[in-house]
Amino acid sequence: MQQLLNMLKTYKLLLLIGLAIGIRLIFLAVFPTIFMFEQTGAIHGSTAYDTYAQNLLATGVYGRVPGIDDSILPPLYSALLAVVYGIFGRGGWQVGIFHTLLDVGSILFLYHIGRLLFKNAAPFGKKEWFAMPIGEWVGILAALFYALYPYLIFQNLSLNDTALFMLLLHAFVWCMTLLRETPNTKNAIGMSILGGVILGASMLTRALLPPLALLVAAWFLFRLSFWQILLRLLPVAIVGIVITLPWVMRGSAIHGGFVAIALNSGENIFQGANDQTLPLFKAGYDVQWSDPPPSVENITDPYQRNALLMQAGLAWLRDNPAKIPELLWVKFLVHWSIEIAPRKNPLPGEDFQWDAAGNLWVIPNTDVEKQDIAVIAEYSGGLFDTVGRPVHIVYFGGLLLLALLGVIASARLWRDVALLWFVQLSMTLIYMVFHPSTRYRVPSDPLLFLFSAYALVWLIIGWQGYQNSRHRLKTDA
Repeated sequence: MQQLLNMLKTYKLLLLIGLAIGIRLIFLAVFPTIFMFEQTGAIHGSTAYDTYAQNLLATGVYGRVPGIDDSILPPLYSALLAVVYGIFGRGGWQVGIFHTLLDVGSILFLYHIGRLLFKNAAPFGKKEWFAMPIGEWVGILAALFYALYPYLIFQNLSLNDTALFMLLLHAFVWCMTLLRETPNTKNAIGMSILGGVILGASMLTRALLPPLALLVAAWFLFRLSFWQILLRLLPVAIVGIVITLPWVMRGSAIHGGFVAIALNSGENIFQGANDQTLPLFKAGYDVQWSDPPPSVENITDPYQRNALLMQAGLAWLRDNPAKIPELLWVKFLVHWSIEIAPRKNPLPGEDFQWDAAGNLWVIPNTDVEKQDIAVIAEYSGGLFDTVGRPVHIVYFGGLLLLALLGVIASARLWRDVALLWFVQLSMTLIYMVFHPSTRYRVPSDPLLFLFSAYALVWLIIGWQGYQNSRHRLKTDA
């Protein structure tokens, strides 16, 4: 038994990575109709990224239309996808293995984040448990929860940018953790530059990390002086800006106006704030099915369309201040739902109708053409509904309850673990401004699972202490 424990301790990460890879390969093999898009012709994920990658590979130009530049979506994921296509060919196995390697990187970062942030943890006075420090247990258990997370496995084998963004998110949190721990400012320069590179790369994938970067500065205040923080984080900001600046300048030159990374912010603002947003959310649908305002119906220029959608969303907020509290509350509930959101998806030939009170119902409409609706409809009924959704409720719901306990149990470590609070806070606020769904929340779930892991260790050690106390009482009696 001791020999087995020693082997598990020595090779724990290797075994965990093998498990994560093996499960993902099994998913790819068992569900070819979902992941082998080159065979089925149906992409589960984003057809846009696939189109960008193919066009970039064929023409050398980043654009949705072959040979025509645009900045509608950030470029990094499509560029890497083009590299994969160019070397290994276009197909579900190639994408799945590429994303699996990205997951492996995220799992490794998550382990080290847990080891670093919980290194001072001593639940019930114990700094070690089964010959390993508490921080290592937290890291390895959270990594295990990541490796086995059913929804995340499915999401990260599909053709979308989630796996890449998750790698960059976890790398940034790891880098900032080490940067705060570095005692000498000169030694911190290299880590600061690396943090800036990661920040810039993340901006070219999903422009979501700047709010977290600001909160990182607040987290540094718990340990460092103002000047120490400035000397560490200023290079991060400068390098991040330098990396993104050429892309921003390119977009502005193409579209004739300032483009902050991509031209999808207006759409996200509008979908998260219009007459149809609350009815769609309350009925369990995604707000991507909101009808665009009449002002953009015939607009094909992406820059102008983005601006008009932004204006429409902001105008709705100005005109409906009384509805904003309810809107924010509903978005919060959708973001943190233990169910997979959206709960429902429209079927081919279906459309929505509203009344003046905001009530929604589904009506038949065979003329409706919605992008990827045949693919999306596969998540209404079948295994996804009968098995996938209940499994997610149990898996994520259970870990969320453990995480809430872990937040309380780790309160004494607040100066260290507050970084994990800030990750969840920044992601929640971003999607309350735009619009939430499970696939948008899931990149930060593994960092939440660090609290779940700590709670599990805390409960086991507490139970052991309770049993030992009972044994001593019986012995003394």
